[in-house]
Amino acid sequence: MKTSWYHEPWAWLVFILPFTAVVAGIATYIIANTDPDTLVVGDYYKTGKAINLQVSKVKRAQKLGMRFALKLVDNELVIKPTGIDKKFPLLNINFFHPTLEKQDFYIALTPDGNGYFREIFNKEITGKWKITITPFDNSWKIQDTISLPQREFIDIIPNPIKAQ
Repeated sequence: MKTSWYHEPWAWLVFILPFTAVVAGIATYIIANTDPDTLVVGDYYKTGKAINLQVSKVKRAQKLGMRFALKLVDNELVIKPTGIDKKFPLLNINFFHPTLEKQDFYIALTPDGNGYFREIFNKEITGKWKITITPFDNSWKIQDTISLPQREFIDIIPNPIKAQ
Protein backbone atom coordinates (compact mmCIF):
# COMPACT_ATOMS: atom_id res chain seq x y z
CA MET A 1 0.00 0.00 0.00
CA LYS A 2 1.40 3.38 -1.02
CA THR A 3 1.13 6.39 1.35
CA SER A 4 1.39 10.10 0.61
CA TRP A 5 4.74 11.80 1.08
CA TYR A 6 3.49 13.96 3.95
CA HIS A 7 2.73 10.85 5.97
CA GLU A 8 6.40 9.82 5.90
CA PRO A 9 8.54 11.06 8.83
CA TRP A 10 11.72 11.05 6.73
CA ALA A 11 10.21 13.49 4.26
CA TRP A 12 9.51 15.97 7.06
CA LEU A 13 13.06 15.56 8.37
CA VAL A 14 14.48 16.30 4.91
CA PHE A 15 12.35 19.45 4.53
CA ILE A 16 12.57 20.81 8.09
CA LEU A 17 16.39 21.03 8.24
CA PRO A 18 16.83 23.40 5.25
CA PHE A 19 13.76 25.40 6.33
CA THR A 20 15.28 25.87 9.82
CA ALA A 21 18.55 27.05 8.27
CA VAL A 22 16.71 29.62 6.14
CA VAL A 23 14.77 30.95 9.16
CA ALA A 24 17.95 31.15 11.27
CA GLY A 25 19.77 32.98 8.45
CA ILE A 26 16.98 35.56 8.14
CA ALA A 27 16.92 36.06 11.93
CA THR A 28 20.70 36.53 12.00
CA TYR A 29 20.52 39.08 9.18
CA ILE A 30 17.82 41.06 11.01
CA ILE A 31 19.75 41.03 14.30
CA ALA A 32 23.01 42.08 12.61
CA ASN A 33 21.41 45.04 10.81
CA THR A 34 19.17 46.30 13.63
CA ASP A 35 21.89 47.45 16.07
CA PRO A 36 25.20 47.87 14.25
CA ASP A 37 28.30 47.85 16.43
CA THR A 38 29.87 51.34 16.64
CA LEU A 39 33.10 50.33 18.38
CA VAL A 40 35.33 50.21 15.30
CA VAL A 41 37.25 53.43 14.61
CA GLY A 42 37.89 54.30 10.98
CA ASP A 43 40.84 56.68 11.30
CA TYR A 44 43.21 55.46 13.99
CA TYR A 45 45.68 58.28 13.46
CA LYS A 46 43.15 61.02 14.21
CA THR A 47 41.88 59.07 17.20
CA GLY A 48 45.42 58.76 18.56
CA LYS A 49 45.99 62.49 18.17
CA ALA A 50 42.72 63.18 19.98
CA ILE A 51 43.79 60.90 22.85
CA ASN A 52 47.10 62.77 23.13
CA LEU A 53 45.19 66.07 23.29
CA GLN A 54 42.97 64.68 26.05
CA VAL A 55 46.00 63.53 28.02
CA SER A 56 47.62 66.97 27.72
CA LYS A 57 44.43 68.59 29.06
CA VAL A 58 44.40 66.21 32.03
CA LYS A 59 48.08 66.95 32.71
CA ARG A 60 47.24 70.66 32.63
CA ALA A 61 44.48 70.08 35.21
CA GLN A 62 47.01 68.21 37.31
CA LYS A 63 49.49 71.12 37.14
CA LEU A 64 46.77 73.62 38.06
CA GLY A 65 45.75 71.54 41.10
CA MET A 66 42.16 70.92 40.00
CA ARG A 67 40.16 68.61 42.27
CA PHE A 68 36.48 68.09 42.88
CA ALA A 69 34.31 66.17 45.31
CA LEU A 70 31.11 64.64 43.98
CA LYS A 71 28.05 63.02 45.49
CA LEU A 72 24.63 62.04 44.15
CA VAL A 73 21.89 61.51 46.73
CA ASP A 74 18.14 61.44 46.01
CA ASN A 75 18.68 62.50 42.38
CA GLU A 76 20.60 65.63 43.48
CA LEU A 77 24.13 65.94 42.13
CA VAL A 78 26.50 68.09 44.20
CA ILE A 79 30.00 68.91 42.96
CA LYS A 80 32.28 71.02 45.11
CA PRO A 81 35.71 72.29 44.09
CA THR A 82 38.39 71.14 46.54
CA GLY A 83 41.55 71.99 44.59
CA ILE A 84 43.66 75.14 44.46
CA ASP A 85 41.37 77.12 42.16
CA LYS A 86 37.83 77.09 43.58
CA LYS A 87 36.14 79.78 41.45
CA PHE A 88 34.55 78.72 38.17
CA PRO A 89 31.83 80.58 36.28
CA LEU A 90 30.67 77.40 34.51
CA LEU A 91 31.49 73.69 34.52
CA ASN A 92 30.65 71.30 31.69
CA ILE A 93 29.86 67.82 32.97
CA ASN A 94 29.54 64.89 30.55
CA PHE A 95 28.19 61.53 31.65
CA PHE A 96 29.07 58.59 29.41
CA HIS A 97 27.45 55.21 29.95
CA PRO A 98 29.97 52.40 29.35
CA THR A 99 27.71 50.36 27.07
CA LEU A 100 24.59 52.35 26.12
CA GLU A 101 25.40 55.44 24.06
CA LYS A 102 21.74 56.54 24.12
CA GLN A 103 21.98 57.14 27.89
CA ASP A 104 24.89 59.62 27.61
CA PHE A 105 24.05 63.16 28.65
CA TYR A 106 25.62 66.56 29.26
CA ILE A 107 24.93 69.31 31.80
CA ALA A 108 26.39 72.80 32.25
CA LEU A 109 26.44 73.98 35.85
CA THR A 110 26.93 77.36 37.47
CA PRO A 111 27.93 77.70 41.13
CA ASP A 112 25.50 78.49 43.89
CA GLY A 113 26.24 80.92 46.76
CA ASN A 114 28.59 78.44 48.44
CA GLY A 115 30.54 77.76 45.25
CA TYR A 116 28.98 74.30 44.87
CA PHE A 117 27.57 73.06 41.58
CA ARG A 118 24.15 71.42 41.89
CA GLU A 119 21.73 69.65 39.57
CA ILE A 120 18.49 67.83 40.36
CA PHE A 121 17.64 65.06 37.91
CA ASN A 122 14.12 64.02 36.91
CA LYS A 123 15.10 60.37 36.68
CA GLU A 124 17.28 58.12 38.80
CA ILE A 125 20.92 57.92 37.69
CA THR A 126 22.45 54.60 38.72
CA GLY A 127 25.26 52.34 37.66
CA LYS A 128 28.75 52.83 36.30
CA TRP A 129 29.49 56.11 34.47
CA LYS A 130 32.51 57.77 32.93
CA ILE A 131 32.35 61.41 34.00
CA THR A 132 34.23 64.28 32.36
CA ILE A 133 34.55 67.74 33.96
CA THR A 134 35.81 70.68 31.89
CA PRO A 135 35.65 74.47 32.33
CA PHE A 136 33.75 76.72 29.94
CA ASP A 137 36.91 77.45 27.91
CA ASN A 138 37.84 73.73 27.69
CA SER A 139 41.44 74.46 28.78
CA TRP A 140 41.74 71.47 31.14
CA LYS A 141 39.89 68.23 31.76
CA ILE A 142 39.26 65.72 34.53
CA GLN A 143 37.94 62.28 33.67
CA ASP A 144 37.05 59.42 35.99
CA THR A 145 34.86 56.33 36.16
CA ILE A 146 32.41 56.31 39.05
CA SER A 147 29.46 54.30 40.33
CA LEU A 148 26.28 56.18 41.15
CA PRO A 149 24.52 56.93 43.46
CA GLN A 150 27.14 58.11 45.99
CA ARG A 151 25.99 59.02 49.50
CA GLU A 152 29.39 60.39 50.56
CA PHE A 153 31.63 62.78 48.65
CA ILE A 154 34.15 61.02 46.41
CA ASP A 155 37.26 62.72 45.05
CA ILE A 156 37.50 63.38 41.32
CA ILE A 157 41.16 64.09 40.58
CA PRO A 158 43.03 64.42 37.27
CA ASN A 159 44.76 61.20 36.27
CA PRO A 160 46.38 60.98 32.79
CA ILE A 161 45.97 57.18 32.76
CA LYS A 162 42.15 57.54 32.91
CA ALA A 163 42.07 60.11 30.07
CA GLN A 164 41.71 57.57 27.29
